Amino acid sequence: MKQSIYGGLLRAVAMALGVAGVVAASPAGAESAYPSRTITIVVPHPPGGSVDGVARLFADKLKNELHESVVVENRPGASGMIGAAYVARAKPDGYTLYINASIHSINPLLYKKTITFDAVKDFTAVSMLAQGALIFSVNPKVPADSVQQFITDVKADPDKYTFATSGFGSAGHLGAAQFLYEAHISKVPIVLYKGAAPALSDLVGGQVSAIMDPMLSSLPLVKSGKLRALAVTGSARSPLLPDVPTMREAGMKDFEFYSWYGLWAPAKLPPAVLGKIEAASAKIMGSPEMKQRLDALGFEVAYKNSADFTAYIASEMARYKKIIDTAHITAG
Repeated sequence: MKQSIYGGLLRAVAMALGVAGVVAASPAGAESAYPSRTITIVVPHPPGGSVDGVARLFADKLKNELHESVVVENRPGASGMIGAAYVARAKPDGYTLYINASIHSINPLLYKKTITFDAVKDFTAVSMLAQGALIFSVNPKVPADSVQQFITDVKADPDKYTFATSGFGSAGHLGAAQFLYEAHISKVPIVLYKGAAPALSDLVGGQVSAIMDPMLSSLPLVKSGKLRALAVTGSARSPLLPDVPTMREAGMKDFEFYSWYGLWAPAKLPPAVLGKIEAASAKIMGSPEMKQRLDALGFEVAYKNSADFTAYIASEMARYKKIIDTAHITAG
């Protein structure tokens, strides 16, 4: 009888251990089965802008690589911080991803007292995807046809001029602030808009004078003659605008500025899931088709893996801090 009872206890313990083993193994099993349902890529800006454009190109290819549905969800507002906060609180399971531009690494330098998340610690930097120079363009009624002439005209009558920016802290905002500082122009306001579309609409309409903006949103307006490009902010001329000089060629000695685009997930993303997404990103960004499509929109592939992207973010934040401090940019 004792042996029977003892045997029963052994079987019960074995069954319990077996169940525990299944429970303990399930997270790893879930990771190995990733993905098994729809993946959402959060874009913290309105549709139609540069971030949205890059995200939709990437999402279309990601679904083919991971063999699962991928949807883009726009959660705009507060210079991208509403969407970022949503992702920071999301479950780190690989089903909520996040694509944003360099503004993600600029916001914490500007909104130190009000930001509700840590832009580094609350996210997993998965991969850098692309970068693009900005177009420095003006309303056609602005008389200047060069950067140096623009500087001369603005200094002569600063009250006639304004800069637009598609978002406070965006690459275009910092680019414009750096330009105004280096040109020794202090009285021209930078007007904040909620997205590229309204900013460009007012620029075309003449309500503002100039903008630095990614090619995806500005290039069609330049090509159609609704805006006039004075310069591009990259290290070399764009093949899409071969007659437009770089800022350095236009007399701004060390001026070079890009908007870059990356893929993040919530912090503590399991290594197995990170590895799958990272590998898919590398394959997508390395494809000739993606290069061709990005080139046509004024971007270039700038893939970095998770470790390299993390290091790049740290170096860029140090550079942005110097610009913000030098140009005395403050929130509010």
